[in-house]
Amino acid sequence: MTPIHNDAEPMPAIIVSVTDHHRLLGLAEAAEGRIPDVASVLQSEMERAQVVAADEVPANVVRMGSIVEFSSDAGRRRVTLVYPVEADIAEGRISILTPIGAALIGLSQGQSIAWTARDGRRHRLTVLDVRQPPGEAMPKAEPQSSIVAFRNRRTKASSTASPVPDGDDPGPQAA
Repeated sequence: MTPIHNDAEPMPAIIVSVTDHHRLLGLAEAAEGRIPDVASVLQSEMERAQVVAADEVPANVVRMGSIVEFSSDAGRRRVTLVYPVEADIAEGRISILTPIGAALIGLSQGQSIAWTARDGRRHRLTVLDVRQPPGEAMPKAEPQSSIVAFRNRRTKASSTASPVPDGDDPGPQAA
């Protein structure tokens, strides 16, 4: 996979909470052997992120659990950014361990970013709206439970030689 970064195009500034930063670095590390391209992109995004306390993340910034409306070459979509164990494309829950999920984290309303799909095609998305779940500042998943569940899925998949769905990129269908 080609990295998200394109030297001709500056990367938008992103903001993540200390908690999300810690969780996502652990998740990226756990995913290195299974989906190294996406893990690398997520690690790169965390390296360039401005890391702040959870209560300092503006409400219009995409974080784990955020409901995000964006436009792209596939049209307008509304998705919720989640951990892999919560992903369900049919329900509009996009895993952070997909190229589009890694691209969305930390963006704020109005920002755009170029990202590369697993098939190598470049895309661009623009965040139109960000909403946090009602009554929740942070997602439900506990940091270690998501990382351990992902590692367990990876171990189970390699021992059975059967692929485990990880919430692949959403297709062009409307959410």
